Amino acid sequence: MRLKSDSIEHGKPIPATYAFMDLGEPVKPAGNVTPHLAWTEVPNTARSFVIAVIDTDVPSKPDDVNVEGREVRRDLPRVEFVHWLMANIPVECRELGEGACGEGIVPRGKKEPVGPPGSVQGINDYTGWFKGDRDMEGHYHGYDGPCPPWNDSIAHHYHFHVYALDVDTLPLETGFNLAELRDVMKGHVVDEAVITGTYSLNPRVRG
Repeated sequence: MRLKSDSIEHGKPIPATYAFMDLGEPVKPAGNVTPHLAWTEVPNTARSFVIAVIDTDVPSKPDDVNVEGREVRRDLPRVEFVHWLMANIPVECRELGEGACGEGIVPRGKKEPVGPPGSVQGINDYTGWFKGDRDMEGHYHGYDGPCPPWNDSIAHHYHFHVYALDVDTLPLETGFNLAELRDVMKGHVVDEAVITGTYSLNPRVRG
């Protein structure tokens, strides 16, 4: 299976149009638009698709995150942060246009983000990130783009996965998480394609 995008070039920086925040003094809201994705060379055994977008470079300790005068160390162990989960995408769907599944930042999260007919969307990790924030706390469903720490010493890598499954649907409801998705996908993935883009809010790193 092959995955292509008119929005994101593999191995290159992601444009701010598809990010949550953009460079500024201080950083400022970005477009938060869902990118164009199209997948081809789909196996004959495919009966549905899953999309998962994951940042694999999130600091494992928050001590220095976005703290003035400090920097998140390059050698700090990194963990995953989910930006988008969507399952039960019908097999007839092979492309999502730019903005097809939402755009803009919605305080407290998008409750019913748009998706292909029959699809179901999980929660992303902004749900936990904004916990305790009076203005932003909520359940963040669907896509919300990159927002790495503005003082991180490395650019983050965002992996846009499309999985082809051998089942029409997975037993998931709106608001499922990554662990639940991985559990029910076991044994059903017949192919996978990925595009990886990078993003940084640190001017020194971003160049």
